[in-house]
Amino acid sequence: MANASLHGLCPEPFYQESLFPSSGGFIEGRYCETIPMEHGHLSCCLPCPLAEWTYDDKLLSQTKVASWLGVAVLPLCIFLLVSYAVLPVKYTHRHYLSICFTLGICFMEVAFIIPLGIKPEQCHNAITPNDMYTDVSCAFTGALLLFGGWVVVVWSFIRTVAFHLQVCWEVIIGKKFMWGAFVCGWGIPILCLTLMLIYTGVSYRFGTVCHINIKHSTQDYWAPIMAFAAAALVLQLATIGYCIHVYIRSLFDSSDSTTNSSGLPSYTSSVRTMTARQAYRRIRRVLQLQWRGIGLVLIIIANVIFFAVVFIDMNNELELTPANMKKAIPWLACLIEAKGDKNLCLDKADAIRPNKATLLAVLILLSLVGFWNFILFARPSMFAGWIDLFKNGFGGRGNNIRRHEFVSADARNRLPDTRTYEMLTSSGISKTPEPVVRSPSPARTAGTLSPVGGRHYGREARYVRPSMSFSGPRPPGSSQGQGREWDPQATFARGQSPEYHYR
Repeated sequence: MANASLHGLCPEPFYQESLFPSSGGFIEGRYCETIPMEHGHLSCCLPCPLAEWTYDDKLLSQTKVASWLGVAVLPLCIFLLVSYAVLPVKYTHRHYLSICFTLGICFMEVAFIIPLGIKPEQCHNAITPNDMYTDVSCAFTGALLLFGGWVVVVWSFIRTVAFHLQVCWEVIIGKKFMWGAFVCGWGIPILCLTLMLIYTGVSYRFGTVCHINIKHSTQDYWAPIMAFAAAALVLQLATIGYCIHVYIRSLFDSSDSTTNSSGLPSYTSSVRTMTARQAYRRIRRVLQLQWRGIGLVLIIIANVIFFAVVFIDMNNELELTPANMKKAIPWLACLIEAKGDKNLCLDKADAIRPNKATLLAVLILLSLVGFWNFILFARPSMFAGWIDLFKNGFGGRGNNIRRHEFVSADARNRLPDTRTYEMLTSSGISKTPEPVVRSPSPARTAGTLSPVGGRHYGREARYVRPSMSFSGPRPPGSSQGQGREWDPQATFARGQSPEYHYR
């Protein structure tokens, strides 16, 4: 605490602002009130930190709960990242959307952990809080927290867009979308963080983690991040509404033939003209693959909306406006009468501060984002993969298929399966010693598409020879009676010589 002489002409517990330097620390973070005097005006300031005067003595220790939760949650996020990097994809089902999202959470968790080791000083002097220019810990914790929040929200929006395109528009999410996601998912947070640190900055407002300042925070942080969250929410609800619409239509759809057991559209139809039941089966498959991402996005959006409402309300109440100072007069007068005993005036402080339970809930929910990420994306197969890795050693990863890893699951399913194509030459079937690929069953060709003119118009209808049929598919370019020899095996006819039975 400052020397008692710094009170000057101000009543206890206030300090006279003119007795302190006008630079150093976050000057705008001082909580001062101008008092009219006989020979002018006198500015009296409440001691720093302000949160210690508006809340009870337990606040600082209770805010550390969020930091210790970060200590517990960060290893879970690291486990996911190491699993993505080390284990084969068949165990982790890794995807760049999940990897980048987890990295953003790690930034936030580190911001809560740093103060536990550094134990920073919140105040530059008796009435001035430290900011990012006067305290290194403040600069790192504030930047990491804001950057991590931006990364999580932007990648939530990107995941929602990907889900919407796959379900509603049947768009294959490929490499173009991936590189665009990387540019937006990391470029937007970097740009916004730069603007926030330049025009707004961070300082100690409550607890040992720095938060964004009041001035311009709504314009350069809360409004943009709420816009992304609101857009993601609307898009997610629209996609879910479309799924419900398709499901209800499938209940009343009677056009699905019982003979079409594979649920595929006809040979002449397009994927876009499939029946309601077929569309529902396709959407159900996407939901089975992405329900974890959907759940996590909804959790993030709910948290962001809650955080924004609490912080914007707190900014509005703590901003030094004439209306707020008028509401604070009973509390300030109580502090003067009690000679600085804040416990006697806590009930009157409710008019200028957010509820303590709400404030702690914000900090705890922020640190628990990584926990929900682990619960939804830590598949049981990951643990089986680690067990298998330790049993078989850390070598032998050559068989790990990494091709098309960053392409969506439905896009991989649409890639042509070359095993189902017969090798044809200009004169007929190839005579190469390669293993002969027999006419596959419909179950084996359910995931392939028929390329027509370089485009895919529908699923390929493979010919299956009936048991009593005496005909077969003809290779391109062949015609009846032109150099074609009769093969009794091709028609299941009895040959004239026993040698035909062994060809």
